[in-house]
Amino acid sequence: MRIALALTLLLLTLFPAHAQGWKAGVAKVAITPAEPMWMAGFAARTHASDGKLHDIWAKALAIQDAGGKQGVLITTDLLGFPKALSDEIRAKINDRYKLSKAQIILNSSHTHSGPVLGAALSDIYPLNEGDQQKIDQYSAKLIEQIVTLTGDALKAMQPATIEAKNGVTRFQVNRRNNDAATLERLTEITGPGDPAVPVLKVSDAKGKIIAIAFGYACHPTVLDGYNWSGDYPGWAQIELEKLYPGATALFFQGAGADQNPLPRHTVPLAIQYGKTLAAAVERVLSEEMKPLAPQLSTAYNEVTLSLTTAPTRQQLSAMAEKATGFQQKWAKRMIAQIDEKKPFQTSYPFPLQVWKLGDQAIMTLGGELVVDYAINLKKIFGQDTFVMGYSNDVMTYIPSTTILREGGYEGEVAAIVYGLPATWASDVEIEILNGMVQLAKQAGVVKPESRVIKN
Repeated sequence: MRIALALTLLLLTLFPAHAQGWKAGVAKVAITPAEPMWMAGFAARTHASDGKLHDIWAKALAIQDAGGKQGVLITTDLLGFPKALSDEIRAKINDRYKLSKAQIILNSSHTHSGPVLGAALSDIYPLNEGDQQKIDQYSAKLIEQIVTLTGDALKAMQPATIEAKNGVTRFQVNRRNNDAATLERLTEITGPGDPAVPVLKVSDAKGKIIAIAFGYACHPTVLDGYNWSGDYPGWAQIELEKLYPGATALFFQGAGADQNPLPRHTVPLAIQYGKTLAAAVERVLSEEMKPLAPQLSTAYNEVTLSLTTAPTRQQLSAMAEKATGFQQKWAKRMIAQIDEKKPFQTSYPFPLQVWKLGDQAIMTLGGELVVDYAINLKKIFGQDTFVMGYSNDVMTYIPSTTILREGGYEGEVAAIVYGLPATWASDVEIEILNGMVQLAKQAGVVKPESRVIKN
């Protein structure tokens, strides 16, 4: 008995639990459209794409803890998944691989140099029938690519270690508080921001890095041309895969809805920001990181967020008469819905999700998430918390109470851009934060003040 106990203790000393319990696998697939298509994100574009700067990708990191619990992080060089596509992807992954919504993170980088998906933001694009047919065909293929990609990552799983740490970089600028036109004359950048660069390092049994998952909270809107690219996150991933041969770099978008890379509008700037972000990740990977114990817990919920009252037919008619572009198109579509006696949507099922890897909390939220949410979640759960926006369903902007009160693009106009009948109700921030607190309890995430300090 003593010999067996001594042998067990020796094995635990030589092979710590965190070094033998995780399994991880990674896979990637190019999702660059094979033909010219309408590009997502900007209403000012007048024609389809006409080439590429580099391929765009979907990537998957599958993990399994010591107890066999699995999860998969899927990252994409896309603007955002509309609910219908996201639901279908996750349902098919569940059918084939028995992973629930809680076990799947479907994140988009929010590059504005990727293709339009499904019926997303349909009012802002001047699409004809042929354009929409290409979008529908691409979207159907994309669903299968991502489901297959997930299976490839699961098949590739091998013994691994997972480590975590936050880095920092500061090229994001709060666009509500700083005028891009006068930026070069500004001596002070104001407004809230999140400079954190969350990093997960996944290494094989020999210590070789096989995957680098990293994030940043900033719009990928350096480029607004007609060539496919992942914008600055695309170049960041390319740079990291050069620095670490054989590793797959996966970028996830944070709470960057009101954060812009400034200045912008040139390819060299996009490359510069990509390399700057990659350097922040490289620094973290070169330092001592926090090893994560092989314990995964996941939780998911969709909270019901209320919308304000939709405009009347009279108000919409006035708007349709005076407005132009997507606002006029939206008003006419709303009028048609009234005439067809179809009720307006009054609420939305908003996706919230929490993962806990060892003691590392990862919190994901849908929509175009403004930075206030990351700031507040870190106040509640600690500065080491990883926060992702643009996950599982991108339906419109998710403003804070302050931004809702102030209005502007993020607080008001964006609802029209995304085709919703009204803006969010005033309690949206409270409902979301309360929902995250409850979900964190379910996943076993402990607030810093609740942690027991051992001497």
